[in-house]
Amino acid sequence: MGALRLPSLTSLSSAAAAAVVPRYYFCRQLRLPLRSLSAAKFSVQSSTVEKEIAATTPELEASSQKPKLQPEKDRVITPRSKDFNAWYLDIIANAELADYGPVRGTMVIRPYGYAIWEAIQDYLNVKFKETGHSNMYFPQFIPYSFIEKEASHVEGFSPELAVVTIGGGKELEEKLVVRPTSETIVNHMFTQWIHSYRDLPLMINQWANVTRWEMRTKPFVRTLEFLWQEGHTAHASPEEAEKEALQMIDVYTKFAYEQAAIPVVAGRKSKVETFAGAAKTYTIEAMMGDRKALQAGTSHNLGQNFSRAFDTQFMDENGQRQHVWQTSWAISTRFVGGIIMTHGDDVGLMLPPNLAPIQVIIVPIWKKADEKVGVLSAASTAKEALQAAGIKVKIDDSEQRTPGWKFNFWEMKGVPLRIEVGPRDVSNGSVVVSRRDIPGKQGKVFGISMESSTLVAYVKGKLDEIQSSLLERAKTFRDGNIVDVSSYSELKEAIAQGKWARGPWSASDSEELKVKEETGATIRCFPFEQPEGTKKCLMTGNPADEVAIFAKSY
Repeated sequence: MGALRLPSLTSLSSAAAAAVVPRYYFCRQLRLPLRSLSAAKFSVQSSTVEKEIAATTPELEASSQKPKLQPEKDRVITPRSKDFNAWYLDIIANAELADYGPVRGTMVIRPYGYAIWEAIQDYLNVKFKETGHSNMYFPQFIPYSFIEKEASHVEGFSPELAVVTIGGGKELEEKLVVRPTSETIVNHMFTQWIHSYRDLPLMINQWANVTRWEMRTKPFVRTLEFLWQEGHTAHASPEEAEKEALQMIDVYTKFAYEQAAIPVVAGRKSKVETFAGAAKTYTIEAMMGDRKALQAGTSHNLGQNFSRAFDTQFMDENGQRQHVWQTSWAISTRFVGGIIMTHGDDVGLMLPPNLAPIQVIIVPIWKKADEKVGVLSAASTAKEALQAAGIKVKIDDSEQRTPGWKFNFWEMKGVPLRIEVGPRDVSNGSVVVSRRDIPGKQGKVFGISMESSTLVAYVKGKLDEIQSSLLERAKTFRDGNIVDVSSYSELKEAIAQGKWARGPWSASDSEELKVKEETGATIRCFPFEQPEGTKKCLMTGNPADEVAIFAKSY
């Protein structure tokens, strides 16, 4: 591929300045302990760093060496209550979820992190096909003229575009956009495939990467390039398109609750927050551990905005030409970040069993050589029984680490259940089972029978309990941090306390922007679940049909 030329190079000046400063300088500025190279790399990308690029100290300027990996015993995790951002970066580095790529703002997803994304894919892929969608793939290079066809779309995405102007060493006749989203190229192809009402509905999905030139990055949550699925559909009527858009946000909502154990709030975006080029945007909003909102998935009713721009028409049953009605919907790898920030604690990750790459870790324990064979045999038998029952299980039989180190390591990786097998357990025909979501002795149960059917039933039951427990815990946290407000002063107070504010709203777009300017909060959504009774707008006092949720967000 040819050189990438961005719409605005001046906006990258802070990134250029950052390149000359040693990585460990940023660690000092963010007060992250120098535990590992990965954590240091993450800190380079934070927005806080860009604001703190001051003069380097003489001793740092004199050194050109990168920080070395510290002994693993020093790799503690910053307490969540002390520095939420540092805690988040520490977990990603130490749990080996991801690392930064050589290009600023890019992310390398490591096997364990990618396995979580695969679990998300596995569930959603089935749901998409059950609802009549087929997978396909579109090119990542899009002619710039396509982006320009829909006015609000180009206006919304222009600051984030990565543009290719040189290919094969020559200036291109038309510059190309590296896919930020695919509505335009999809419409170009739909125009060629759709001719009659018999061709509708056309419902497809693709699993792909997209590029958005973000200046403030955070692993999984906001990166230059990320992975997602994007569904695109075309319909013969506005009613069909609206039904589709609502159906897909419902799929996302069920996924969040049932698989990720995240109690999202589903609703409609305000006009100000609606996707560029859409008639309506529906969203699921999740409350993170720092009480910020994460837009975890969206579904857009595009109306006829793109079909008119691209002249995507069909012949209806009466022989009349009409423009199709469309939708698009997506969920991305930012959901992995949402899982971390919803369930994680000071120990590390806490993964919901339904999405955990490893649901059960078996740690065999022995001291003497003559104990080893019996312990490993029992561990292997337990693994085979659980694996045959469809449980994702692994044995950590490495001899380089102590059992205590293994306990801590797999707890940090968020594995829901740990099974311990020692010589005494082998003699008794039993095992010890520890839950990740209940720390210490309280979460540990002794004397669970090794008999296959008993062990499998017990483990399945505990995994279900953990899944439910994580959801209920997150619900309690969310509900305890949403404040019902009836005036602008109450809204400002709630936001100042770091909470979500919920109140009646019928004010103008300009007044919505005023809230953002003065509080940093935006309307996350008008929830589908609305209270009954008459309401007065918290800003104007005029009648209001709906309540809105305001919050600061990622």
